[in-house]
Amino acid sequence: MKLFLKDQLTLFGFYLLQMVMVPCAYWLSGEERPLKIILYGMLLSTVVLIVYLVVRYVQLRHYYQALQQPQLLVEEPLQSLGAAPVAEAIHQLMHELERNRQHAIGHLRTRKEQQVIFMNRWVHQMKTPLSIIQLTLEDVEDRTAASIQDELDKLRKGLEMVLHSSRLEQFEGDFRVERLSLSEVVRSSIAENRRLFIRKGITPVIQMEEDFHIYSDSKWLRFIFTQILTNAVNYSDSKAGKKVIITAYVKEERIVLDIQDQGIGISAEDIHRVFNPYFTGERGRQYHESTGMGLYLVREVSSRLGNQIELFSKPDEGTLVRFSWMNRK
Repeated sequence: MKLFLKDQLTLFGFYLLQMVMVPCAYWLSGEERPLKIILYGMLLSTVVLIVYLVVRYVQLRHYYQALQQPQLLVEEPLQSLGAAPVAEAIHQLMHELERNRQHAIGHLRTRKEQQVIFMNRWVHQMKTPLSIIQLTLEDVEDRTAASIQDELDKLRKGLEMVLHSSRLEQFEGDFRVERLSLSEVVRSSIAENRRLFIRKGITPVIQMEEDFHIYSDSKWLRFIFTQILTNAVNYSDSKAGKKVIITAYVKEERIVLDIQDQGIGISAEDIHRVFNPYFTGERGRQYHESTGMGLYLVREVSSRLGNQIELFSKPDEGTLVRFSWMNRK
């Protein structure tokens, strides 16, 4: 109603001008008309104006409501806006815009699905030569083979990151919730990265007083644990005695898992940005293998799995990554 009245301000202005001009016209012409006749004419004009405004408002009510509440127009863009020509024209315009929007969304969705399919096939195709190289290396025992094995592990982890990144948009159709042993998932993740621990001379230490159980997806959970463990090892100095300490406990009705490394840590100006995509930071630039995608994917997957994640770090004092789940016994 307010928008409708504002839109009629020009009409009100001309109406008031008319109410002033009619008596003035009689006065200037020298005609003497009874005051009642003049007031009657003004009243008649006012009644006609009110009837016009009522009819116009009924015709354009939905039109003005849509303009005052754009979210309704977004949610139901094809609803009728009124019987007036202007409202009908806007309705047709919105119908055409919505049709074009849906067409563009469908086109983008198709391209995205094709890209994901291509990426998944490419990753699986690349795994075949990697497996052949892996089998060939098993018959070779020298330093060259060890270096090739290290690079092979990097390639495999890189392909896994690409594969999981492409599947992130279709996460709902690619996960299965089940009751998991937290200890088994952690040990499995460490086993998958045992060569990295050995190469860097880092010792994993698991401290769990009991075997906690959580509800999650084992594949995605191992993926995020692998990202954190890889960072913990890669950003630790290769000095003797360095450890990655993994601790599980219950705190305030939640099961908590801490992964603490003894690495180089994160600077204070970078710690609030480490979960941003492609952000490597001051410390990350010291290690040319950093892509800036690991922690971003960890946060995205964690939000979809429903577990909380926190990160605490100081330069040269290591980094603590904390996961937590609701304790559903």
